Amino acid sequence: MFCVFGVINSAAVFETYFKSHQLSDHSHAQLSWIFSLYLFTVYFVGVLVGPFFDRFGHRLLIPLGSVCIVASPMLLSLSSEYYQIVLTFSVLSGIGGSLVNSPAYAAIGHYFDERRGLATGIAAAAGGVGGVIFPFILRSALASLGFAWSMRLLGFILLALLIPPNLFLGTRMSTNDTDKSVWPDVRIFRDPKFSFCCAGIFLMEYGVLIPLTYIMSYAEAQGLDVGDSYTLPALLNAGSILGRIIPGLVCDRMGRFNVLLITVGGCAVTVLALWLPASDTQGLLIAFVVLLGFMSGGNVSLIPVCIGQLCETQDYGRYLSTAMLVAGFGTLTGIPIGGALLALNPQVRWTALILFSGLSYVASFACYSAARVLAVGWHPGKVF
Repeated sequence: MFCVFGVINSAAVFETYFKSHQLSDHSHAQLSWIFSLYLFTVYFVGVLVGPFFDRFGHRLLIPLGSVCIVASPMLLSLSSEYYQIVLTFSVLSGIGGSLVNSPAYAAIGHYFDERRGLATGIAAAAGGVGGVIFPFILRSALASLGFAWSMRLLGFILLALLIPPNLFLGTRMSTNDTDKSVWPDVRIFRDPKFSFCCAGIFLMEYGVLIPLTYIMSYAEAQGLDVGDSYTLPALLNAGSILGRIIPGLVCDRMGRFNVLLITVGGCAVTVLALWLPASDTQGLLIAFVVLLGFMSGGNVSLIPVCIGQLCETQDYGRYLSTAMLVAGFGTLTGIPIGGALLALNPQVRWTALILFSGLSYVASFACYSAARVLAVGWHPGKVF
């Protein structure tokens, strides 16, 4: 998770660098497809990876995914054209990320039930740690080593990080059920609770990926120092580390959907109340990224456990991967929509982008609320 989400949590660094160097003649909307396609590939391939894991386990998935993840920055170091960056960063790394990510999340469900929220939160925090460390590494490396060797350095770091899961990741439950199909079962969408939950995930992707991708460009557009703008994604991810652990700890007592509603609602308030009026106020912008990091980090750790609450443990991989496919379509369209909004009149484009993010969170909150009401009725105090 450090490797898969640590890299994409540094999307703002890549977006800003590409815009200033190799792809300076491309628009924000065109650049956005690089990152949206990466996440879409992670989630789309996960549709097959989850059921494959349910039946056959992780033995083939983790090594193959590791090879793809390490090869991606190595080949990216040789890339200068748009299509080359898409193939090496978006497609190859996305496939590798899916092969590693789905078994990592699903294996947690094999070992934890009552404390699954805390366990998932601790594991998911690795993505936040990566999002803190990688921007600073890339900032220093790009300035001193150049792009090619910075990407090779990133590849060697990822190689070292992927050795432990290849050696130690295991599962507890049998994966030899030959009657179990490796294909997703679309009949699970007949459950309205699951359908509303997936709609909430889809809309939530719209909300979170906008600041994650464009916060550096926003800061530079407001006249902030380039060095300070590099700090913003790191601060956002620093906030998400605690955000992924604390809600995971609390949700096992307060209820997983209950805490998810708090964090999603908190994201909506943070975007609309802090980012919208921030403009060039550096202190307000820093407060925004830290608070949003905390709240959105909670969303990351809570989604898998909320999905697990809607299915049997042995079907967890199938349910999770199907939900992540829905999220994939959110990532595929959300970032490009944001890029298109930035093509509007300079006087309104950033306001339109921020409103798009904030109102997406509001709609996501409504969907999760509907899923909870369908599950337990109008009982705000009930643990669920």
